[in-house]
Amino acid sequence: GSHDTMTYCLDKSSAVSGNESKLVKFLNKCLPCIVHPIIMKWSITQVLTVTEQLEAGVRYLDFRIAHKANDPSMNLYFVHMVYTTVTVQDILWEILRWLETHPHEVVIIACRNFDGLNKRLHNHLVACIKEIFQCKLCPRYVVPTLRTMWHLGHQVIVSYEEEVQLGKHCELWPPIPYWWGNKTSTRALIRYLERMKRMGRPGKFFVAGINLTENLRYILVHPFGSLKKMTLQSLPCLKIWIKQQYPGPKKKCINIIAGDFIGNNDFVKDVIELNTKI
Repeated sequence: GSHDTMTYCLDKSSAVSGNESKLVKFLNKCLPCIVHPIIMKWSITQVLTVTEQLEAGVRYLDFRIAHKANDPSMNLYFVHMVYTTVTVQDILWEILRWLETHPHEVVIIACRNFDGLNKRLHNHLVACIKEIFQCKLCPRYVVPTLRTMWHLGHQVIVSYEEEVQLGKHCELWPPIPYWWGNKTSTRALIRYLERMKRMGRPGKFFVAGINLTENLRYILVHPFGSLKKMTLQSLPCLKIWIKQQYPGPKKKCINIIAGDFIGNNDFVKDVIELNTKI
């Protein structure tokens, strides 16, 4: 999986998301030449396009969806502190085109965040999802083995973090739990993940996030740093942890592993090779 999948196309001229703190928005308004470049350095988590991520082997896409404040249109974007240049609809069509040339591949799309979406916009988003993927959507009453999905022509599982829409559409799956450590150090993140494993894996899909998270103190201590530098430094230790994991139904087994900058350090290859342990 890729954490914050769509941050490769954040808009450098975008306003700060309405979901961010008043302090961040105030500083960005007063000192945009200083604050905005810092926001960009710590917001970008991926550099590969969604098609390149799919080609690399990513099968879980983490979509943080938002509607821009004061935008009269129905356009929806992705967001991570700032908004993307591309719309959600364009990316869904891009995924469909890839799936049509890879008929045996299955993709899980986690729709989350929903900053600024009201009932009308939720209805619009779900209608777009159903219109674009049609029979490729796997309903939640189907037990999604590969054999079953291939037989029925299903290729997409959409997880949707909004209860009203879940109640109305059987094509939407419940939210997929994401183990987010919110840690700045690799060792602290691994301790968190091991603690979560000891508590026992959820019964269905879940994500172990190996992504580090900056805070204000870390940014101030690392004025020339970035999320990419922070991530690349952590990868050798995380690579060892990944190789030690086991997939499957047992208590301490894992399911989906999602990270930042997934094109680096054999991350996808290491995760896929865990399947040989089954």
